[in-house]
Amino acid sequence: MPTSQTTAGVLYLVAALGLISVIDTICKFYTGELHAVMLVWGYFVGFSVFVAGYFTARGQFFLLRTNRPVLQCMRPGFLVLSISGLFVSLTYLPIAEATAIGFTGPLFITALSVPLLGERVGWHRWLAVIVGLAGILVIVRPGGAVWHWSAAMALLGAVSFALFQLLTRRLAGQDRNQTTLLYTSICGMLWASLFVPFFWTTPTAGHLLIYLTIGAMGAGAHFFIILAFSKAQASLLAPFNYSKLIWVTILGYLVFDDLPGAGTLIGSTIIAAAGLYVLYREGQCSAVAIEGSGTSS
Repeated sequence: MPTSQTTAGVLYLVAALGLISVIDTICKFYTGELHAVMLVWGYFVGFSVFVAGYFTARGQFFLLRTNRPVLQCMRPGFLVLSISGLFVSLTYLPIAEATAIGFTGPLFITALSVPLLGERVGWHRWLAVIVGLAGILVIVRPGGAVWHWSAAMALLGAVSFALFQLLTRRLAGQDRNQTTLLYTSICGMLWASLFVPFFWTTPTAGHLLIYLTIGAMGAGAHFFIILAFSKAQASLLAPFNYSKLIWVTILGYLVFDDLPGAGTLIGSTIIAAAGLYVLYREGQCSAVAIEGSGTSS
């Protein structure tokens, strides 16, 4: 039976995903006025204002000290690419469809962990990766009437997010969580600033308010995620990431009058099932490794 701490962790994560879904919805709404790269830049500006402002107000300048400066500065670049890919796809695709493609991230983490982290991946997980990719084909149907090139941008976003997560693994235990959050906000803004001149549109006062709003929501979502993982195990929380599909389906219908078609629903189910199977196999492998180390000691 779940404890109150575990339940609180799940609720914090679901709330964080709700905030992120609202951010995606707001940005999709404004893609008619602002290029996706402008929205990404504005998001990180707002994010930095709240995160850096909070730590500065508390006088916590020591958080700038890091044991892995190169990784801390490089990692947010992949987050910028990930969000840019998603926002570009949101310009053309229904929000549920773009989000579903983005959920292939865990599958790419599995595939890329072999060359980048030297991890061993068994055939079960490779099969899950292939099945998950088949789910993408069901959604986007290349060569069909619903195919759009922006689906490739959502896929690029998923690959970039996988690289972002793998670098996060490399940073585990190296720095404080607050240090990583601070570098994510500041370096994310700097990376986005490299691309924004090519898509620059002078923002109005209303646009600046939108930037601050989505930035505040992003900071709140990250705070909720930190709380979630402080109260419940990552393996328990992982399946609840797919609750974002529920959020975006509801918001897509309320704001854009979009309902996912049969292909999106079937493809999303395939991707979610493949992702959950990867998590299940990782849990089994971890349990076997722990049992083996206990036996040998």
